[in-house]
Amino acid sequence: MAEFTLELNDDQKQVRDWLHGFAAEVIRPAASEWDEREETPWPVIQEAAKVGIYSLDFYAQQFFDPTGLGIPMAMEELFWGDAGIALSIVGTGLAAVGVLANGTEEQIGTWIPQMYGDASDVKVAAFCSSEPDAGSDVASMRTRAVYDEAKDEWVLNGTKTWATNGGIANVHVVVAVVDPELGSKGHASFIVPPATPGLSQGQKFKKHGIRASHTAEVVLEDVRIPGHCLLGGKEKLDERLARARERAKSGGERVKNAAMATFEASRPAVGAMAVGTARAAYEVALDYAKTRTQFGRPIIDNQGIAFQLADMRTQIDAARLLVWRASWMASAGKPFTAAEGSMSKLYASETAKKVTAQAVQILGGNGFTREYPVERMHRDAAIYTIFEGTSEIQRLVIARTLSGMPIR
Repeated sequence: MAEFTLELNDDQKQVRDWLHGFAAEVIRPAASEWDEREETPWPVIQEAAKVGIYSLDFYAQQFFDPTGLGIPMAMEELFWGDAGIALSIVGTGLAAVGVLANGTEEQIGTWIPQMYGDASDVKVAAFCSSEPDAGSDVASMRTRAVYDEAKDEWVLNGTKTWATNGGIANVHVVVAVVDPELGSKGHASFIVPPATPGLSQGQKFKKHGIRASHTAEVVLEDVRIPGHCLLGGKEKLDERLARARERAKSGGERVKNAAMATFEASRPAVGAMAVGTARAAYEVALDYAKTRTQFGRPIIDNQGIAFQLADMRTQIDAARLLVWRASWMASAGKPFTAAEGSMSKLYASETAKKVTAQAVQILGGNGFTREYPVERMHRDAAIYTIFEGTSEIQRLVIARTLSGMPIR
């Protein structure tokens, strides 16, 4: 187990600088165009694939970094470049984490490579959990998966929403209800292979921010998938459902569901994304404050501006420390006894919203125009307090963890 440290080693620094260079030279120059187009930036994803950033090998190396800092470091640098394009590059990772968290070794080896494709034929994947009537309230999920024993197939019906890469993905990971009586504990995750009949894209959303990232509904109509596409396998599912039924009868401790396991694994990474966006806005504001003159001096000489920048930097560094702590704990196998993963996501998300708003204010009228990137960064930052668990849900998770109450 790696000791916790705030110092990146030489290999990590090299990767960080490489990612920063790609973000500065490839992502950031393209950010405004793809934000306006509101389309998936396939050329940028392909460039990322060519240099090895968009690949299973790269994410595996960062995921298995013994310090736990590989993924948050990568997320911060890419999202420093641009949140919308970066989410298009890393969005497949949520589906991959869903397979890693719940799948067998064979399923991991079979499906994750198909999520990425290769540099000559780039693919993406989608994780489908939220529904029109089941966002934070996962117990209200209606998408059903029914087992056809005679054919050893699962039949999926329902509608998913807010799915990154939904409908355009090569592989979809879908969370569905297999036992309605167990609420959120009666859920399971399924792989829907490429070109499976019955899966279609519904509404594509036109969003306030992260507009270069494709977000859409996914409609499932009598989607039949082989039995081996149940993540973890049926034997493991039956055992888990049996334990959940026994606990429900006895009122005992609740077990985690498949979607919750995926979100718990990814929350510090989302915090790192927020840190990257906040840092980018802070740097623009700092440079502007040092060069913009009013009343014969740079505006950073004014205490009202200087103190804002001091607070912005302090909050960004604090957010990064919470993210790194949670990431190291997860890598070291230490339990989140105080919901440290949710803490990191909560604080970093709120910091990103606040810091980007302050950056707009420091730039004044210029900050309100699309000539400067802080306007886009402020719009992008709004998503961090919403997706993968709203700030309100993070507070609920933290409070219930501290009190010992069950997290439903």
